[in-house]
Amino acid sequence: MTDSKHQGALGAVYAAKRPEEVAALYDRWSDTYDADMSAAGYRHPTICLALLARHLPRGAAPLLDAGAGTGLIGEWLAITGYPKVEALDISEGMLAKAARKGVYSALHCLALGGPLPFADGAYAGIVSAGVFTSGHVGAEGLDELIRVCRPGGVFVLTVKNTLWEAGFSTRIAALEAQGIVTRAEETLPYVSMPGEADTVPSRGLVLRVN
Repeated sequence: MTDSKHQGALGAVYAAKRPEEVAALYDRWSDTYDADMSAAGYRHPTICLALLARHLPRGAAPLLDAGAGTGLIGEWLAITGYPKVEALDISEGMLAKAARKGVYSALHCLALGGPLPFADGAYAGIVSAGVFTSGHVGAEGLDELIRVCRPGGVFVLTVKNTLWEAGFSTRIAALEAQGIVTRAEETLPYVSMPGEADTVPSRGLVLRVN
């Protein structure tokens, strides 16, 4: 692992044990997050955008950017024709940065992994880039996001391989067997940050909600 400023911040959030610790770390990182992730060659938002555009019609609304951070993907969703997107993130500092970009119709400071205050089927689509990873959210975050995605809508997410192999893939298979979701697409594993040493590969996933 490198000892760069970005790697130090990222390593700290990966090692965090409690949601409030994650939130505080991201609050402190928010000022340099966009530049740091650009320098690392961060790929998750681009891949999620491509998958969403392939599986959800242009203009579908509303969408939820679950784990929006500073709004990296929100800017691109607006440009590519998704006019109403809401942001959800655990960090008030990151959401403050996202708000300044003027692309979200609502901001929700919430943690994933527990109940969400949204109605069943509230969203036409959900995007979650870089959230299902070390120190963040595991398979326990799936059910609520699926619940708030309307039938026929899509849930686009990235999953770090270590989580995938530690029970995440089993949970996805169980949701498919129950007829709750259909796996519409799964990418090959890829390195999400080629500018960072020892980055564990991830994969992109598209779930169609039944």
